[in-house]
Amino acid sequence: MVAAGTLIWISIRPLIRLVLCVSCGFAATKADLFPVVAARSLGQIILNVTLPSLMFSKMVPAFTQDNVGALGPLILVAIIYEMLGMAMAWITRTLFWVPHRFRYGILVAGGWANVGDIPTSVVMSITGAAPFGGSDQTLSVAYISAFILVYMITLFPMGGHYLVAKDFVGPDVEHDEVREQARERRKYILYGWPKALVNYARLGRFRQSDSFREDSDPELQFPTIEPKKETETSTSSIRPRPPKHVSFGNDRIDRYYDATQDHDLDTTTAVPTDGIATPAPSHFTSPAGTVTAHDLESEIREEHKTEDTSGKVEKKVPTARQRRQRWIVSQLKTIVKSTLTPASLSMIISIPIALVPSLKGLFTATTNSHIPDAPDGEPPLAFILDFASFMGAASVPLGLICLGSALARLNIPRSEWTNLPVGAIFTLAILKTVISPVIGVLITIGLTTAGVISKEDKVLQFVCMFFSCLPTATTQVYLTQVYSGTGSAELMSPFLLPQYFLMFFSMTGLTAYAITYLF
Repeated sequence: MVAAGTLIWISIRPLIRLVLCVSCGFAATKADLFPVVAARSLGQIILNVTLPSLMFSKMVPAFTQDNVGALGPLILVAIIYEMLGMAMAWITRTLFWVPHRFRYGILVAGGWANVGDIPTSVVMSITGAAPFGGSDQTLSVAYISAFILVYMITLFPMGGHYLVAKDFVGPDVEHDEVREQARERRKYILYGWPKALVNYARLGRFRQSDSFREDSDPELQFPTIEPKKETETSTSSIRPRPPKHVSFGNDRIDRYYDATQDHDLDTTTAVPTDGIATPAPSHFTSPAGTVTAHDLESEIREEHKTEDTSGKVEKKVPTARQRRQRWIVSQLKTIVKSTLTPASLSMIISIPIALVPSLKGLFTATTNSHIPDAPDGEPPLAFILDFASFMGAASVPLGLICLGSALARLNIPRSEWTNLPVGAIFTLAILKTVISPVIGVLITIGLTTAGVISKEDKVLQFVCMFFSCLPTATTQVYLTQVYSGTGSAELMSPFLLPQYFLMFFSMTGLTAYAITYLF
């Protein structure tokens, strides 16, 4: 049993280091020493160099044929946490008013958490000291890579980031109208459905009593009256009305999404290590947000107008089947391109190397490999693993600096303070940082009891518990800036700041409980 003072210090120490790193980025940004261009460039370096190096250097020595089965439970828990977060966000949106331009963004804020720099920093610090073992730190980072992989696949290839884009499709709705709709919805949820249920029960009893009286009293039986048949002339004289055509702009939306598949957005890239932006290279690869969803939409309008005015070249209108096939092909291309990012490739390549003894013996010393060593007594390709370890060591501190820079740029105008959705902001923050950890502990204990998670693997249990208390990813700030058309993300700031404030308290409590439970 760990002493109370030791337990508190073990829980707080990694957070102190995290705060110091984030503060460096925050202070440098406020002092104009870390401009936006530098942050974006650093984000590209982290995503394409340091993060893949960190994953490779930890996964190759950590995974073996004995513990590789932990990938299944890790992926399962990661998917459960994303679904749980989206459910919490949906409940928040249902009970409280959320700005119209954030109606889908709140689902992304609930589902996709910061699975990069924050958990890597804290978990590495905790598992690198007692009561954990010496090799648990390397194993913990290998386990974290499974959460990062699920994050990247679900947000980009599977189209999670399109939810952010849907917020900016169509006209805006005034805040007062959205408030009124939320108030009526909340009133119905709290008071309306019980009354409707009582009325329905009363109506059912009334119908039963009426039918009983009609069946029992023969005088109440009414003769059956057959309706008169209408003549054929009367029915044929009625002219059929032409079907109404109601357009919701679906053609324009189809053209927009077709364009988003064929054109690369020239803007910031979004990264799972928060504070860094880098989605899949197929969409966000250039350093400036110069092309947005609105730009593409206006460009498509101009092209359509030009085709209508110029009668020289006539193009065949594609059928619905051709459009569907083209959309499927473009989606497959996007998935392939998103999967072939350096971070994803690093994880995909590391697993077979770690599991095949002859390949693993090229990089690290193993007992089952008979490959001759290099002149220095190390495996022939050990220098590659040394390089990956050296470069990967810079990933976490640089990511935290970028996180501090992103938080420093968040701004809530004072004129908008009275219009903030306070109920939704604090409800989502409490659900993600207070309620979610409790549910995460119960899920981990349940999976361990069911045999899905090994009882002997303390690191696996700790990682699964810890990932339940993470706040919203700051990557969404950059996605919102891309799709908004104005380069602003003022709605994200009030939702992020309370979560990151409460995170320090919930993370400390969760860490203390997890260590007490496991040891």
